[in-house]
Amino acid sequence: MSRGSQRLALATYIRLMRAANAARSHASRNLGDSGLTLTQFAVLEALYHVGPLSLSEIAKKILTTGGNLTMVAGNLARDRFVERKKPPEDARVQILGLTPKGKALMDHTFPMHAAAMAEFMRALEPIEQEQLGELCRKLSDKAKRGPARQIKH
Repeated sequence: MSRGSQRLALATYIRLMRAANAARSHASRNLGDSGLTLTQFAVLEALYHVGPLSLSEIAKKILTTGGNLTMVAGNLARDRFVERKKPPEDARVQILGLTPKGKALMDHTFPMHAAAMAEFMRALEPIEQEQLGELCRKLSDKAKRGPARQIKH
């Protein structure tokens, strides 16, 4: 790989990370008075749209680690937004589901979040949003396949 292509790749990576951080910051600001963190909101959103899920299923959906998710789930249960159940067939698994309080919170919060993210994305034309989505999918697919070669230190 030439130095020029490395420079372009690094500059593009930096722009991608800045854009992702800007999106995350915008989303966080717009959760404002809900009192939720982005991770808490992501858990509630997954349960809101999909229904009860195990912690490992939630972790895959919201791209977080199991350790962090255990703490988040505990805080959401403490605040009575979710309830935890253990299925009789495997007591090691923990299933989370929304409580009526959690559903009411999401009924109120999700439409505002969706509107805030749509407003953020209006910086791009609809065709550009589609193109960005496709480019992000390509990068995600590449990451799933892993690096072509390991970098040695």
